[in-house]
Amino acid sequence: MAEEIICDLLVAGSGAAGLAAAVVAADRGLRVVVAEKAEMIGGTTAWSGGWIWAPGNPVCAAAGTREEPGAARVYLEAVQGNAFNAELVDAFLEAAPEMVDFFARETALKFEPGLTIPDTYSQLPGAGPGGRSVIARPYEAKGLGAAVALLRRPMRETSFMGMTIQAGPDLRAFMTMLRSPGAALHVARRMARHLWDLARHGRGMQLRNGNALVARLMRSALDRGVELRVGHGLAELVREGEAVVGARLSGPEGEVRLRARRGVVLACGGYPHDAARRAATFARPETHAPLAVPEATGDGLRAGEAVGGRQTTALAGPAALCPVSELRWPDGKRGVFPHIIDRGQPGVIGVLASGERFCNEGLGYHDYVTALLGAVPEGAEPESWLVCDHRFIRRYGLGIVRPAPLPLRPWLRSGYLKRGETPEALARACGIDPAGLARTIAAYNAGAERGEDPAFGRGSTAYMRVQGDPDQRPNPCVAPLAHAPFHAVRVIPGSFGTFAGLVTDGAARVLGEDGAPVPGLYAAGTDMASVMGGTYPAGGINLGPALTFGFIAGRHAAEGEQR
Repeated sequence: MAEEIICDLLVAGSGAAGLAAAVVAADRGLRVVVAEKAEMIGGTTAWSGGWIWAPGNPVCAAAGTREEPGAARVYLEAVQGNAFNAELVDAFLEAAPEMVDFFARETALKFEPGLTIPDTYSQLPGAGPGGRSVIARPYEAKGLGAAVALLRRPMRETSFMGMTIQAGPDLRAFMTMLRSPGAALHVARRMARHLWDLARHGRGMQLRNGNALVARLMRSALDRGVELRVGHGLAELVREGEAVVGARLSGPEGEVRLRARRGVVLACGGYPHDAARRAATFARPETHAPLAVPEATGDGLRAGEAVGGRQTTALAGPAALCPVSELRWPDGKRGVFPHIIDRGQPGVIGVLASGERFCNEGLGYHDYVTALLGAVPEGAEPESWLVCDHRFIRRYGLGIVRPAPLPLRPWLRSGYLKRGETPEALARACGIDPAGLARTIAAYNAGAERGEDPAFGRGSTAYMRVQGDPDQRPNPCVAPLAHAPFHAVRVIPGSFGTFAGLVTDGAARVLGEDGAPVPGLYAAGTDMASVMGGTYPAGGINLGPALTFGFIAGRHAAEGEQR
């Protein structure tokens, strides 16, 4: 016999959006159940860098940021163009500061300000030079008690032996530990503590990035009596008349019937692993490697559509794109690495099979993939190569290959990393046109010797300069490729998650074909059509709206009618 549960609000999914909705609703007195398909809490959020774009937030304001009223809206309109949705943008910009204030004051989720992180398109009107982003403070996992066993572990490819490293001073210490005694001491302390945690707990306990965000949200949810049910996937929504009043869940012991008196929030993670839906919406879907957790297979979208909701594809793009490289670990497992940081460092270029550059490598990761898809003709595989010299790879690493003192040989043996004593030899190892690559490197080096990139303008905006190395002068983003041997990693299109979710209004309510809300049904995170309109204006534009519209959905459900 099926288990039956009565609650006030059901949240399907346990990433940033779902946990935010649960915490807010429970804080206002609702009985909340979070149903998570996986056996772990956190979704793709737990694998993320953890940055949260929230213009006008009080954390940055308290640290000295002064936001020009209306500037963020001007910027979003400039970036999004025809994809600009005034209702969603206004709802986001109004609620984002309230969301940050609520969590910072009332919950275990505390933030650090991102004061020096510029918006991606620094040249556009309204762009912020920094102070629009926050990140969860590092968290000691022991604060979760026994519930730490439910926390999804960090992504293997972007952690070091399971230890999360946060962008900023922490990451810089790891990158400069052979050049700075202070950095070496920082790394030694972190590694000693991490090894102790591995021996004692079997996992890293110093949480940073998205892992810290999820842990703090989990703590906040548990403090408010939210029931976290892992291994419970959303099978079907239940209606009475036009209203959604509950759901059928697929649990480890069979079906669970759940009645939700204030409705259901869909936050299942979008559809990055739904191959059919991806094929119908993505450009060039044949070569694509998602970075999302494998459980993100479109459950929320299918359930929402079955009760009258509709997916939109009227966006500038269907997904948050990122260049990735595929790898095989020494234990035989396959992995995907996101190229977020390495492309912006001085002394690396991206080339096609012709050996020619095709974009400004220091722009946003979304832009790199967009340019790649546009540069490769139909019928050809959308692939590129990040090419560097020996000085670069020992100083910064490349993809999964870590900088010195960690060895290159395992990645050379696996074939992930290619090497050649000359540009022509490297090209032959990769399947790149040798003459084309030699010409490209020579042309690039001619400008790079002067700190210039005449072809694409690397280092010409504040965003690009922040991605570079401040020790490289005069241009932190440009250095020649001059020290043999040369190295390369194959890079293809990937994505953090999907943008093309269910159509909602500013209250996160799912809208039907007639434009009216489906009573009792909300969507947030990547189950909701992106407020960014399919563009990528800044780092943190996935988690910022996820938390904000989760906050909006939880608050609206708490103020709504009981069914």
